[in-house]
Amino acid sequence: MFFTCQSGYETLLTRELAQAGVPAREHGPGWALAAESGAPAVELAFPQLWLHAPVEIRGESVNALAQQLVDYLLQSLRGERIEAAWPCVFAGPAELVGLGRRLSAVEKAFHETLRKRLSRVAKLATPDLPRGAAPVRGLFVWFVDFGRAFVAREARPNGQRRMADDDAAPSRSYLKVEEAYGVLGCEPAAGETVVDLGAAPGGWSYSAAKRGARVVAIDNGPLKGGALGHPLIEHRREDAFRFQPAAGTTYDWLFCDLVEEPHHVLRSLVEPWLARRWCRRFVINLKFGRVDPVALLAELRAPGSPFVAQADRVRIRHLYHDREEFTVTGETKS
Repeated sequence: MFFTCQSGYETLLTRELAQAGVPAREHGPGWALAAESGAPAVELAFPQLWLHAPVEIRGESVNALAQQLVDYLLQSLRGERIEAAWPCVFAGPAELVGLGRRLSAVEKAFHETLRKRLSRVAKLATPDLPRGAAPVRGLFVWFVDFGRAFVAREARPNGQRRMADDDAAPSRSYLKVEEAYGVLGCEPAAGETVVDLGAAPGGWSYSAAKRGARVVAIDNGPLKGGALGHPLIEHRREDAFRFQPAAGTTYDWLFCDLVEEPHHVLRSLVEPWLARRWCRRFVINLKFGRVDPVALLAELRAPGSPFVAQADRVRIRHLYHDREEFTVTGETKS
């Protein structure tokens, strides 16, 4: 399998693949090629897209590369009918200066050639991946160099995607929780309750409130932007580690994005909140800048982890909008 990730994190991706039993035989900016085709032993955090059964193509010219891609697609289409829109995705690492122009030229030549051969199929092609994390059939092309690419008909998105900003959002962290909803498969709804631990400046609180949820924002720091004075946000200037819900209260959502050592967050906050069922769903960020990220992943997946012992549908992701952090989503066990 061929995996893509956020550029700069490919070494961590290869370590996670080795930990999951699918060691990489090669990697470059934002990608890794697994040495085996077997499925990973765990649900992976760093990959953003997996290409299944990838085929390597090489060519010196734009037309040569485009023709190989058309030939590959036509051969793989034997016995298959395309009746609806299908994803036709071309991508590659932005770090290779000039690759974007090359990629665009190959994509244009590919579509021109495909239109001459299969006009109806060409008209149904769309350049966007569908939302969600389900396996997708289409054409997926990832360039690793100017004359080299990997192509596959099947891919699996891992849920990460670039989100649109909101001018009223108090901070960039707003984008992370917006992206996390897609990984979890649901989002706060009108009338639900949210507690946001370490809320300031209020990006996550604002995200929930704009959907009609009632938010208790816990932070000694000030709220800003669209979170400041929002009628659905109650700001309490308290320590997030000391806050506890009133007796008999269960929040629909727990949000937590604290700039703290991850083990401290796990022991002092995540474990009691999940074990005591103080929330039903959660979105939690854990910073790995001061710890070994791959070792932390192993801990989060171990039987003694609160996410394993106390929660279901747990997903750990390095999101498109994450930096040195993991976003963990899930539901407490009933």
